[in-house]
Amino acid sequence: MGRLVNTDGLTEEQQEILKVVRQFVEKEIIPVATELEHGDTYPTEIVEGLKELGIFGLMIPEEYGGLGESLLTYALVVEEIARGWMSVSGVINTHFIVAYMLIQHGTEEQKQKYLPRMAVGEVRGAFSMSEPGLGSDVSAVSTKATKLDDGSYEITGQKMWLTNGGTSTLVAVLTKTDEGEDSVYKNMTTFLVEKEPGFGETAQGVTIPGKIDKMGYKGVETTEMILDKHKIAADQILGGVPGKGFYQMMDGVEVGRVNVGARAVGIANRAFELAIDYAQQRVTFGKPIAQHQAILFRIAEMATKVEAAHTMVVRAARLKDSGARMDVEAGMAKMLASEYCSEVVEASFRIHGGYGYSKEYEIERLYREAAFMLIGEGTSDIQKMIIGRSLLKEYKN
Repeated sequence: MGRLVNTDGLTEEQQEILKVVRQFVEKEIIPVATELEHGDTYPTEIVEGLKELGIFGLMIPEEYGGLGESLLTYALVVEEIARGWMSVSGVINTHFIVAYMLIQHGTEEQKQKYLPRMAVGEVRGAFSMSEPGLGSDVSAVSTKATKLDDGSYEITGQKMWLTNGGTSTLVAVLTKTDEGEDSVYKNMTTFLVEKEPGFGETAQGVTIPGKIDKMGYKGVETTEMILDKHKIAADQILGGVPGKGFYQMMDGVEVGRVNVGARAVGIANRAFELAIDYAQQRVTFGKPIAQHQAILFRIAEMATKVEAAHTMVVRAARLKDSGARMDVEAGMAKMLASEYCSEVVEASFRIHGGYGYSKEYEIERLYREAAFMLIGEGTSDIQKMIIGRSLLKEYKN
């Protein structure tokens, strides 16, 4: 392990968790990642290994069968996993967000019902906010939950971009409920929709059509979800009270941005490792290319960007763990880490020359994965809007 992406002030337990995860990544993920990714093959054995390590319950409190670790620990674990293969970190990300939303906003009955089984990976989570006709404009959600005479609800609509849409068995779904509030944001409700894993009709009124074919982010499935008069009990409303869905989802997305930032750091760190290794082996004009000033400068810039992104992600995670508001810091971390990831991967790609364009080299996969970091959990432009608006309030004349 090199000097980059180290974190001060970790407990012995945190250090031990990271050591175990790092060993798992080196042994079980890196050797098979490229082959599985090129085949768009779901990493079943890797996922089972992560279950055994307790990663699915990393942040779930001990009273519900989890390890009770912090967001910082989770972010550092995600960095390690994404360094091996970003798609694997995607398998646990949406699961983690749903678990986090349950911990923060669920009723005690909902926590008892789902968290112990989520901790061992028996229940797998996904969350659904986006729709085909909207991107980051959450206020335009059209999926509608209509209250019936018996107190239950009926959900109809089409959702988009569900990571783990096929393998998940519990989906947190944001809907419009129109409970009569004057604000559109107070007329949204999150429902906990249960379904079977797989494709086709996976529950009454719930259809998962199939995998969306993507440029990268292979192995983990991304899907649509069609709801057609799906009947659901009122006790499946997250927190038990309608009208709080928008704020619950935003809380989940906030920690999701830390996750995506951590993924970007992992990818960038791996791209740096590949570049500095290749630069010392490849010889041109009688010496390794690392001894050419142009390459040396590029390596120095890459390392600095990796370290800066890691530091921002760690700060955002620690702020959240302290209970402080961190919408600005999460947005900054996600924006910086994703942009730097793209730049570091491209620099590594350039150092590899023609070989970087070959599917035999790992950098080709990282090049496609880095693109997703730019749009996952909100583009950089969205982050700038969040950061800018918050700062205007903070520094108001």
